[in-house]
Amino acid sequence: MPAKDLFHQLVKTALEKEGWTITHDPYHIDLGFVDLYIDLGAERLIAAIKDNEKIAIEIKTFLSASTISEFHTAIGQFINYRIALEAEESDRILYLAIPSEAYKRFFQYPFIQTVIHRNQIPLLVYDPTKQEIAKWIR
Repeated sequence: MPAKDLFHQLVKTALEKEGWTITHDPYHIDLGFVDLYIDLGAERLIAAIKDNEKIAIEIKTFLSASTISEFHTAIGQFINYRIALEAEESDRILYLAIPSEAYKRFFQYPFIQTVIHRNQIPLLVYDPTKQEIAKWIR
């Protein structure tokens, strides 16, 4: 099992504050030749449509010396996880969780926005100081 990211518990707590139930910690996918571990799986009952909204979260910190290198790794990992998740549970939406500071200082660049948009990567922006979700971006 992989090591948990620095802000793993923080994001878990923030999701629970918003009414999410953590269903997987981590979300395990067995591909037969390798095991994948998405950081969290969560569900929330949507009262208006009487249905469950299911998500999976891959948490990133963007604290390394090379933000672009961490971005490359995160995007590649996200795409692989999403493809594996589609086969496992196609109604579960995968989000890339990023700290609010990284969102403000790095994810606003046009090139980064283009990569996120073209690859249709939903973002969950979390505030490490307040331990809450700052923004959901689909």
